[in-house]
Amino acid sequence: MLHILHAADLHLDAPFAALTAAEARQRREEQRLLLDKLADTAIERGADLVVLAGDLLDSAQTYRETAQALAAALGRIPAPVAIAPGNHDFYGPGSLYAAPFWPKNVLIFRESAVQMVDLPQMTLYGAAFTAPFRDSSPLTGAYAPETGKPSVMVLHADVEGTGRYGSLSRREIAQSGLTYLALGHIHTYSGLQREGDTFWAYPGCAEGRGFDETGDKGALWITIDDESTVTAEFLPLCSRRYEILECDLTGKDPRQAVSDALAQGSADDICRLILTGESDRVDLPTLQRSASSRRWALTLRDHTRVPRDLWSREGEDSLTGLFLRDMRRRMEIAEGEERAILEKAVRFGLTALENGEDTP
Repeated sequence: MLHILHAADLHLDAPFAALTAAEARQRREEQRLLLDKLADTAIERGADLVVLAGDLLDSAQTYRETAQALAAALGRIPAPVAIAPGNHDFYGPGSLYAAPFWPKNVLIFRESAVQMVDLPQMTLYGAAFTAPFRDSSPLTGAYAPETGKPSVMVLHADVEGTGRYGSLSRREIAQSGLTYLALGHIHTYSGLQREGDTFWAYPGCAEGRGFDETGDKGALWITIDDESTVTAEFLPLCSRRYEILECDLTGKDPRQAVSDALAQGSADDICRLILTGESDRVDLPTLQRSASSRRWALTLRDHTRVPRDLWSREGEDSLTGLFLRDMRRRMEIAEGEERAILEKAVRFGLTALENGEDTP
């Protein structure tokens, strides 16, 4: 039985440009704390290998504190740690990966061609980005021969990609001879995939950095059994989640509606709350002040519309008037939830008849 902790795309020292300077500084500190979470997880669960599939760093601009925290955390792990530099943190003579301070248990792949390292429990393969772009597949010409041990590869690559980030095909994965291919580059957990006899996965990024990276983020716990069958467990490790919520203000007090919408979820999260529906009482600064304590960071966006009289054209001698008169008759005999459904149908009907756009 072989246990692997697989993480990627930490993007340490990201600018967090959408946050205030103080918030961005705190988020970078929290990214460094994530390194200790990874190390503690590897130690407590007994990892036989830790693989970090690129873009550990956001760019060549890395704070001294970050480099120290990264080396210290990885050095605490009593198992090999393999790093495959990605397009954001590509290997070069002046990169952090060329520095002399890395602990002895850290294996850094420094060539674009696939390299092999023979470990007691497995055969390990990997390759590096050596420039910001890579037009060729890192699996070209690579094949893991049968050795009687599991074969694991760590890469930063783009499965079925069309760009310049080490695109590789599912067919190449199936023909690779690998037991498990640990990938980085895509910031969403892929689920455990299989091509032929080879299993592969993206863990996604370990900490969200914006509203295009919502929900839980973390790493994968990979288990390879004696039959070379692979299973994956997603481990949420992020300190804060990005979330996007909607709040319909139609017929409601805006302040209370916003409070109700934020009642669920964690106060530690970073939230974008989109105000929808009909309201002529939206005072964003006041709502922002009253609700700001409900999330670590909160942004309100006003997508409401001015209330309209649904029945203003009811008397017209037109298709719209005929439609409204018919719906009025239906609503007069409807009760409870049915009335709300019919009112929504009126809005959509008017939208269709007037060639406009509406939302429920």
